[in-house]
Formats: sequence, structure tokens, C-alpha cells
Amino acid sequence: MAEENSWERQALEHLLLENLKEQRRARRWKTVMRVLTLVVFVALAINLFDVNLGGKAALGKHTALVDLQGEIGPDSRASAETINSALNAAFESNESVGVVLRINSPGGSPVQSGIIHDEILRLRAKYPQKPLHVVVEEICASGGYYVAVAADQIYVDKASLVGSVGVFMSGFGVTGLMDKLGVERRLITAGKNKALLDPFTKEDKKQKEFVQEMLGEVHQQFIQVVRDGRGKRLKETPDMFSGLVWNGARSVDLGLTDALGTVDSVARDVFKAPDVYDYTVKENFAERVAKRFGAAMGEGATRVLMQGAQMR
Repeated sequence: MAEENSWERQALEHLLLENLKEQRRARRWKTVMRVLTLVVFVALAINLFDVNLGGKAALGKHTALVDLQGEIGPDSRASAETINSALNAAFESNESVGVVLRINSPGGSPVQSGIIHDEILRLRAKYPQKPLHVVVEEICASGGYYVAVAADQIYVDKASLVGSVGVFMSGFGVTGLMDKLGVERRLITAGKNKALLDPFTKEDKKQKEFVQEMLGEVHQQFIQVVRDGRGKRLKETPDMFSGLVWNGARSVDLGLTDALGTVDSVARDVFKAPDVYDYTVKENFAERVAKRFGAAMGEGATRVLMQGAQMR
């Protein structure tokens, strides 16, 4: 009888002990899940609201990097507001020994390009001890090159595309098609040139000459900016400002750029600061979600329209 009671007591103690261990494990996992939830929430908050944790001050000696990617325009990631904000932060840092502007752009708005160009010149004058070098990746053409010539030095890959010093304005005319379809253009303006280059009106010779003159003036501004920026390094040829592009190796020979190099080689060999810190203004979490949502909505709408067309 005593042995039976002892066995029952041991079994009960074992069950109680296992229950206690299970409760402890449950509490530990609950604590872990709470901590993970807090970490995820903080990370989302940082991305959503662009919280600055002030870590730049403790970076130490480094090379500051700013990316200019894609078409230059007021509504793009390569807008003057975005690029200039990053450039100012890079120059203002006490720990950055130099700034690299990495360009991969076919050009874009001459106004936005000019604003970035002028801001670079202002920052170079304000911080004369801190050089700014441009590193070209795939392409640096038109407005992209307009920006680049403001730098102290321009580095390229031997296969990069550089140049396209020119200006263009494109459009179309459908007056012949309208005549064939029997469509009449009814246009009323106050000001005889208000319908300048209207695609539904026959081309006016005087208006075309006016636009050509205007483009020529902008082109001359571009040429002067290149000459001022490159100075005696530039070896002008008859077709240099014709809108042509050259590969990186040829651009060095022509003085459009200075040497072959990459972000890492400039940081390591020129600035003697191999640690690179990216100052580029990034899209926050809300912007990324909004873009993906917009793209998904657009894709869905397109699919519905295509299905509707097929059904008909």
C-alpha cells in the first residue's frame, strides 16, 4: 500500500513538474514574441516616418556617396530637390573627406539639371577643402553630363556612354490623317502664337524658326557650361557639341572626362577613405507601398480592359 502511494505521489509530482516547465516555456516564448513584435514595429516606424537615429556623427572618416539614377525631372528620384538635399548632407558631415556623385542618367529636364549643377558649384565654393568627384556607370548624357561638369573630376568605365551635348524638342503632326478622315480642327486663340506647335494644325514656318532659335540658345548655354567646367582639359572637335555620345575610354581622350575609375577606387585611392557611406535620399516605407499599390492597381485595370476587349 505504501509503495502504491509512493508511485502515485511520484507520478503526480512528475505531472506538476512538467506542467510547470510548460508554463515557463510558454512565458519565454510569449516574451520572445513580444520583443520581436516591438522590433518589427520600431523598424516599420523608422521606415514609415524616416526617423533619423543620428548615427552619421559616429561614422568616422569616410567617403560620402550620392546616387543620381534615371531621368532627371521634378517628379523623379533624380529631382533637384532630392539630389541637392543629399549633397548638402554629404558636404555638411564633419567625417566625410570627399563626395562621390554616382551618375547613371540619360538626361532629362535642363532646368533641374541646371539647379543641381549650380548647387554643386555653390557647395564646392563653400567647402573648398572637400572635393566632389563624379563616377559614371552606364550612361552620363545630356542633362546628366550637364550636372557632371560641375565636379572636380569625372571618372568613367571604359564602356560608359558620355556626352550628348545637345537639346531637342519632339512632337508630331496628324493634319494629313485628319484630312483623310474628314476631321476639321476648330481652334480659337487670343494671341497668334498661343497654339505654338499644335499637332493638329499645319506647321507654321515662323513658329518653327522661333523654336529653333530658342533651342539654339539653350544649346549655347549647355556648351558654355561644358567649356567652363572642363576648361583646358577639353579637346574640342567639330562634332563634340553635335549631340553625339562617346564611350568612356574615348571621352577621356577628348577631355570630356578625366580617368577610368569606380566608386571604390576613388574612395580608396583618391580620397584615402575606403569606407563609403550612402547619403542618397531613399524612398520611405509609405512611398514604396504607395508605388507598389499604384502599380498593382494599374496592372489590374489594364488586365480588366484587355479581357473586356477580348470578350468583344
